[in-house]
Amino acid sequence: MKYTHIFFDLDHTLWDFEKNSEEAMHEAYDKLKVGDFLEVTYDEFYPIYKEINYKYWDRFRKGFVSREDLRWKRMQSTFLEFKKFDDALSKQLGESYLEILPTKTYLFDNAKEVLQYCLDKKYELHLITNGFEGTQKKKIKQSGIEHFFDVMISSEVAMASKPKPEIFEYALQATNAKAENSLMIGDHYDVDIVGAQNAGIDQVYFNPKKRENNKGATYEIAALNELFEII
Repeated sequence: MKYTHIFFDLDHTLWDFEKNSEEAMHEAYDKLKVGDFLEVTYDEFYPIYKEINYKYWDRFRKGFVSREDLRWKRMQSTFLEFKKFDDALSKQLGESYLEILPTKTYLFDNAKEVLQYCLDKKYELHLITNGFEGTQKKKIKQSGIEHFFDVMISSEVAMASKPKPEIFEYALQATNAKAENSLMIGDHYDVDIVGAQNAGIDQVYFNPKKRENNKGATYEIAALNELFEII
């Protein structure tokens, strides 16, 4: 068996971030009556927030935004798009969203079945995530997948974010794994796949939306159950 250690990304790979995030934000938005302040509906608010959030995460991965600023300034920037400004409410919305988010439990189809299959095949399973340590731990616990993983490596603990090689090096050391016997499974080509490539780790690009890419991944799948044919 070539692989002994399998590293999964969490958000957008096992845990359905899109569904969970939208539901969590809607709850926080209604709870704090943000719509009354901004004078817009949630359906008007969320697409703008989603685009700004993506940009903030990209800047965070590149080291241009601190973890603490990320937590609430994405809210502040969204408010400004609607010509409104309230630091206190921005911070409240950021905190409320992060409190609610990990209670959501939508997983991608066949996620638990694939994890159980890997466990039955005696693979050692781990997570490598750029998410907040506490939030990610709550997500996997609430979703009922915590017991599948031996080690979770977060960018917060590793003090480096994917695709930087430091987080992959940290992960290999933390799990006593060798790059040549490891496999990384993730949805973000430039972050999960390129990062693993640079660390000498084989990769599975999870691409359910069939986005165009340079086809450089070791494997590519559109559904998690396709992993049965690889491992």
